[in-house]
Amino acid sequence: MLTLIYFGLFLITISIPTSSEIELNCNELRVGQFLCPDPNTNHIDAKTQQPINCNEKNTAKVWCIAADGIVCSQTKNSSFLGEIPCQWTNGYYFDTALLLSVFLGMFGIDRFYLGYYGIGLMKFCTLGFMFIGQLIDVVLIATQAVGPADGSAYIIPYFGPGISVIRSDNLTYRRPQPDW
Repeated sequence: MLTLIYFGLFLITISIPTSSEIELNCNELRVGQFLCPDPNTNHIDAKTQQPINCNEKNTAKVWCIAADGIVCSQTKNSSFLGEIPCQWTNGYYFDTALLLSVFLGMFGIDRFYLGYYGIGLMKFCTLGFMFIGQLIDVVLIATQAVGPADGSAYIIPYFGPGISVIRSDNLTYRRPQPDW
């Protein structure tokens, strides 16, 4: 039997063990075996619109609840600290980078702002690679192909532009195409 109690901002789960419950490592649960509720407004940064504790691995830790019949070995109840995806930001604004690229890109100020000091110095010495480099950088920054050098995401206004890059890795599966 499982009972839930709401206490302030946190969801506290009390588990009464029964013979049908299984004790597992909750960090190894699969999708559908747990639920991580959306963080409330107190845990969202108003400036970045991301969870406050978002880290460089683009994950944030939040309290999750395991499915009925599962008890977590870490907490001895059905709640555990799980990870949700987020976009880590380090203070670089998209609109600032784009404006610097348009108006001062010939001097490499946009690349200095983003942390690419070598390219910024080369653009400064060559007047933006004779303005061609400035035009290319305006396009690259506007399409978000070039981001901050530290690997963080831009801070973008909530209803502003955003690009989601879809990549293939070891966790994705490529379906073979039929031979026609």
